[in-house]
Amino acid sequence: MTLTFLGTGTSGGVPSLGCSCAVCHSNDPHDKRFRAAALLETEHTRILIDCGPDIRQQLMPLPFKPLDAVLITHSHYDHVAGIDDLRPFCAFGDINIYANERTERTLKHNMPYCFTEKLYPGVPKLSLHTIYKHVPFKIGDIEILPIRVLHDSLPILGFRFGSFVYITDMKTIEETEFDYLQHVDTLVVNALRWNKEHHSHMLVDEAIDFARRVGARRTYFTHMTHQIGFHDEANSKLPEGFQFAYDGLKIEL
Repeated sequence: MTLTFLGTGTSGGVPSLGCSCAVCHSNDPHDKRFRAAALLETEHTRILIDCGPDIRQQLMPLPFKPLDAVLITHSHYDHVAGIDDLRPFCAFGDINIYANERTERTLKHNMPYCFTEKLYPGVPKLSLHTIYKHVPFKIGDIEILPIRVLHDSLPILGFRFGSFVYITDMKTIEETEFDYLQHVDTLVVNALRWNKEHHSHMLVDEAIDFARRVGARRTYFTHMTHQIGFHDEANSKLPEGFQFAYDGLKIEL
C-alpha cells in the first residue's frame, strides 16, 4: 500500500497569497504546498483522502484511472472545494464519497445542482455514503476505520488503515479514542506551525506529543503554513522518527 501526499499545506496554501517572506519566495519545490490531500493505493484500489480547491492540479500529473472512493475528513472549504473537479472520473461511473452526516448535509447545501431529481447535463454524479466513527468498512482490498478527532469543537474524522493512521485538522482528541490508536506503525497528522497558539490546529510540539502518546514508529506532518520555515531546515529541528511531509512524497505502508 502506497500513500502519496498530494498536498501538505494549510487552508491558504504555500506560498501564501500576498506574502513577501523568504519561504513564500523559495525556489525549492519542497516549500510549495497545495491544500492537504492524499492518495492511498494498492494494486487494485485507489482512495482519495479529501478534495480541496487544488485537486485538479494535484491529480493532473497522475495516471487517469478510476477512483474507488473519496474519503472526506470534514466539510471545510479547503477539504471539499474540488469535488466538482472530479467530474472527469464519472467516465468510470459515479463518484463514491464517504463522509459523516454533517459533511453530507454541507455538500448537499453547497452543491445542490448535484442532488436534484433531474441533473443538469455534465454535472458530476456523486454517490454519498454515510460513515460513522468506529464502524469499519471496506473499499476494494482496503479496510477503513473512522475515528473521531476535534477541530476546535467540531467533530471530524480521521482514518485508520491497518497500522497506518491519517489525521488532519485536529486540535484535541477524546481520551476514549486512544483505544482505536493502538499498535500504529505510521502516523500522518497535522502540525500547523512552531508557535503562536491556534484554537483549532495543533502546533508542532503538540503534534509530537500526540504521536508519542500513540506510539507510532514514524510520523509525517501535514497541513502546514509557511511559518514552518524552509523544508530542509525545519526537518533538521525534528526528533528522530518525525518528518515534515512535502507535496509528491510517496511512502510505502
